[in-house]
Amino acid sequence: MGKYIIEGGYSLSGEIKVQGSKNAVLPLLAATVLNEGKTYFHNCPKILDVYNMLNILTAIGCVIKWESDVLIIDSSVIKTHVIPEKYVQMMRSSIILLGSVLGRLKNVKISFPGGCSIGTRPIDLHLKALKQMNVDIKDRHGFIECSTNEIIGNKVSLDYPSVGATENIMLTAVLSEGITTINNAAKEPEIVELQDFLCKMGAKIEGAGTDTIVIKGVNKLNSVEYRIMPDRIVAGTYMCAVAAAGGEVLFKDVCKDHLNATITKINEMGCSVKEYEDSILIKAPIRLKSIDLIRTQPYPGFPTDMQAQLMSCLVSADGTSIIAETIFESRYKHVTELVKMGADIIIDGRIAVLKGVPRLNGAEVFAEDLRGGAALVLAGLGAEGKTIVNNASHILRGYENLDKDLSLLGAKIKYSSD
Repeated sequence: MGKYIIEGGYSLSGEIKVQGSKNAVLPLLAATVLNEGKTYFHNCPKILDVYNMLNILTAIGCVIKWESDVLIIDSSVIKTHVIPEKYVQMMRSSIILLGSVLGRLKNVKISFPGGCSIGTRPIDLHLKALKQMNVDIKDRHGFIECSTNEIIGNKVSLDYPSVGATENIMLTAVLSEGITTINNAAKEPEIVELQDFLCKMGAKIEGAGTDTIVIKGVNKLNSVEYRIMPDRIVAGTYMCAVAAAGGEVLFKDVCKDHLNATITKINEMGCSVKEYEDSILIKAPIRLKSIDLIRTQPYPGFPTDMQAQLMSCLVSADGTSIIAETIFESRYKHVTELVKMGADIIIDGRIAVLKGVPRLNGAEVFAEDLRGGAALVLAGLGAEGKTIVNNASHILRGYENLDKDLSLLGAKIKYSSD
């Protein structure tokens, strides 16, 4: 499972380039199934979730290769509509292959997905939408089987602006007959990225970034070359690292518009933030300020994927902060580990009350999910003494070079596979 070993108390300085986006690239990888040609990706992060998705694509017939840092996917031949269960259980995002394989083959069989245990995250919204598009769905022995003689566009209204459901509907509708309209669609930047990618392949989609997306079905898509956008959650994580450890860092190759909610909270903690065209400079104060209330919300609100990292900063802030986790009911698994390090946190349902302590103490802790694991690394950077973060494989799912990046900025951190 691996571990990170951190010697706390070293401030960060310098500049760093942010990797390509995990949450953007996974639906794009699924979408390559639709074009029956070749796709050339630039800035694709080399992380476990990407490798798992590539394993699935290889298993169903795609040919994958890396040429230097360019990822090439040839989806000319798809041999099967059955998605291998062992990979699906490793990664929840594999569910987006439901839409792309169904769109290509009009038939798909996939198990219910695994991944981080941060909440129930049911896929009923996905299936309800597909039923409205002339898709027959059977749930048998833990597998979902979808089939149709023709995907027919329809008006779909989501009960909740689910990112995964929005992506699956888009992927299913691209090669459909007629027009599909998604009402109450998710507005995340990753949805816009999926629209841009599909349109570059020849799809006809508009409205991503608003609550209404319209997809006009086309008969065929073409090969494409595409650069993945920067990862807004990795950028936010590293900004919180500066806040937790202290120092001053310039973040390059970022989209500041995607980071507004996170930057607002970084600023409220007392950090100095200077924004440039495609870079952001963060300077930490001597001690962070508390924040009265942080409430996680769908985009453009404060992202649930940044809640744990912000908590690792606020546990050492001056005063009391309150966090309300409204998205996932089991996203406080890192709290027990932070308490081991001396944090003063009280959990009441989905509310966390943080009473700032002067400094955390290093300890041996265990990551139980991706973002919670990253938060424990940040806590270790600001703690006194040595921190060991076990179960690092969770973190490797989304961060390409966490230890190397932080080391370049002056942190004392190393990864061990033992």
